[in-house]
Amino acid sequence: MTLDELFKALADPTRLRIARLLGAMELAVGELAQVLGQSQPRVSRHVGILCDAGLAERRREGSWVFLRQAGAGDDANPVTSAVQRLLATAEAEMPDFASQCEADRRKLAAIRATRESAAEQYFARHASEWDELRALHTADGEVEAALIAALAGAPLGVVLDIGTGTGRIAELFADNAERVVALDKNLEMLKVARAKLQHLPASRIELVQGDFAELPFAAASFDTVLLHQVLHFAQEPAAALAEAGRVTRAGGRIAIVDFASHSREELRTRHQHVRLGFSDHQMADLLKSAGFTSQPSHALGDGELIVKIWIGERRAAAARPVKPRSPLSNQAPQ
Repeated sequence: MTLDELFKALADPTRLRIARLLGAMELAVGELAQVLGQSQPRVSRHVGILCDAGLAERRREGSWVFLRQAGAGDDANPVTSAVQRLLATAEAEMPDFASQCEADRRKLAAIRATRESAAEQYFARHASEWDELRALHTADGEVEAALIAALAGAPLGVVLDIGTGTGRIAELFADNAERVVALDKNLEMLKVARAKLQHLPASRIELVQGDFAELPFAAASFDTVLLHQVLHFAQEPAAALAEAGRVTRAGGRIAIVDFASHSREELRTRHQHVRLGFSDHQMADLLKSAGFTSQPSHALGDGELIVKIWIGERRAAAARPVKPRSPLSNQAPQ
C-alpha cells in the first residue's frame, strides 16, 4: 500500500461508507449491495479498490464473498486502525456523514433481521425432526463418540450447550458434568429439548432462551462451552465466539463441531446455513480472536461434507473488563 493508493481509495463516498461498515463487522458483498442500493458488480469494483489499497480483505465461500477490515483483531494494522479512527471522528463531527452511516446500519439490520426471521421459522417448522435432519449430514453416533473422546482429558465442570436444538448434546454430557445449561433462541426447539431432557434432575439441567450473539450469562460462568452444528448459522461467527469466550472461565474449554469448508450451496436455502463450513485456518483465527488457544482439529468422514471438531482452551491473559450481566441464577425459568 502506498499513501497515494490509500487516499485514492478513500476519495469516494461509497467506499467511505463501505469502510465504515467493515470497521464494525464482516459482511457479504450481497449485503453491501443491498445496503448501498447499487448493483453487485459496481460494489465489487469499489471493494476491489479498497482491497488493493490494503483497507479490506476478501474471503470466498462458495458463490458468496465475505469482506472484513484488513488486519482486524489481534493482527490490527496501524494504518487501517487510523483510518477507522478518522471515520469515527468524521461520523461524530459531520452530521451528513453521520446520517448516512446510521441509515446504512439500519438497512443492514433490517436485511439481517429478515434472514434471521426466515431461519427461526425454519427451525420452528423442523423442531420435531431436527435429529433426523442432522443425520442426513453425517453419522451422529461417530461424531458424538469423537466429541466425548476429545473432551475426556479434563473434567467438564459446568457446561453450556449453545444452540441445543433438541437437547441431544446436553443429554449426552449431562451424566459427566456438574450441571448443563442448554440454550436456544427458538422456543419451539426448547419445547422439544424440554421433553427430551425431562428425565434428568432439575439440579443437573437448565434450559434458557437466548441468542448466541448476546449470551444472558455473567462472564466466566462456564468450564466447557459446546457449539454442535451451530456456528454455520451465525452471520457473525466472530461475535458468537467472542461471547462464548466471555462466558468461559480461564483454562476452560470450547468444543466446536461443524462442517469443514464445502461447496454445497443448496444448504443456504434448504437449511438456512449462512456459512459453508470453516477451514482450519479460519477457525484458528476465530478462536484466537475470542481468547482461545486452539488444538489441532479432528476430521470425521471422507465425503463432500466432512465434520470437524475444533477444541480451544481459554487463555487467562485474554480476559477483558466487561459490563456485568445478570448471574445465571437470576435467569427466569423457561
